Amino acid sequence: MSQPDPTTHFGYRDVPLGEKQTLVNEVFHSVASRYDLMNDLMSMGLHRVWKDIMINILNPPKGDAPFALLDVAGGTGDISFRAANASGAGFRATVCDINEDMLRVGRERAIARHLDDRVCFVEGNAEALAFPDRHFDGYTIAFGIRNVPRIDRALNEAFRVLRPGGRFLCLEFSTVEVPGLDRLYDLFSFRVIPPLGRMVTGDADSYQYLVESIRKFPRPPAFADMIRAAGFSRVNWQILSGGIVALHSGWRL
Repeated sequence: MSQPDPTTHFGYRDVPLGEKQTLVNEVFHSVASRYDLMNDLMSMGLHRVWKDIMINILNPPKGDAPFALLDVAGGTGDISFRAANASGAGFRATVCDINEDMLRVGRERAIARHLDDRVCFVEGNAEALAFPDRHFDGYTIAFGIRNVPRIDRALNEAFRVLRPGGRFLCLEFSTVEVPGLDRLYDLFSFRVIPPLGRMVTGDADSYQYLVESIRKFPRPPAFADMIRAAGFSRVNWQILSGGIVALHSGWRL
């Protein structure tokens, strides 16, 4: 008897592993032009605070010392732009995203912000990065790791491309465990966000997926174990906004 194809739980649906990346690509093709607007509406602006915390912890050098950042799944450039504005003349960022629609938006934004000489955009897959070993000083991924079909491969690649002493930072939605807030969060997620997505982008299904995918992502202790398994040291995490998001950290030592 033939064996069933491996599957991964994708939100509240079981989606064959080989189809997950196609679904993710379709989602972000649909929402690319209004992705950042929807982030503001969905988080009531809190995503800006969370990202600023991430950049403060990354702490890129303020002077002329060189610092190379790889921002994965960062198509619209939000993390890289914040890091560039917080750093000195030696800072350079490479945004790597699998979705060309998101990258197009990011390139346009970089030109508008006069940051196109410090932030470049490359199409690529987090599971198989086209960069040399030990090439970057920092690796960031914000709200993207849960959309990678094989998270362990992405973590292994993050470790590979970081120099010794390089830092891995991952900002991702987590599990709300504050009594009362958890119910409000679920109500907002499932009853408000998909209709809001329909109103703003004309696409409710993509935002239904985004909400569902959060619920299947590993809880912080389990994800920390995955980061350690990839080789990282001094792994920890910080809970933000009552558990709505968690900021995970690890070092290549």
